[in-house]
Amino acid sequence: MAPCIVVCHFQLPVPTEAQFIDIARRSAPMFRQLGERGLISKDYVRGEGGAGGVYVWESRAAAEAWFTEAKLAEYTQIFGARPTLTWYDAHLTVDNKAGQVRINGQPVAGS
Repeated sequence: MAPCIVVCHFQLPVPTEAQFIDIARRSAPMFRQLGERGLISKDYVRGEGGAGGVYVWESRAAAEAWFTEAKLAEYTQIFGARPTLTWYDAHLTVDNKAGQVRINGQPVAGS
């Protein structure tokens, strides 16, 4: 089973770096707890087109369990804009930090 990457984008006025870090730090503990529900990592991202997050999940099912219609409605209420989600299956991962290559989440021998 391939890990699932979800890019969650809000087309909003871009916050300053300090504002963005403050928002992210306040929500980070909640996302730490989602490790038990399959969240591998989340990067908070901002750029010219807005802000959002890049989520890496153990599976598409885990991602779908989080990004429900109710969750999207909640995000819309909090941020004043509905996020756009882009879904990817990560069939091959090069993880230089871990020193490995993974296919569908499983390390490849000799990589």
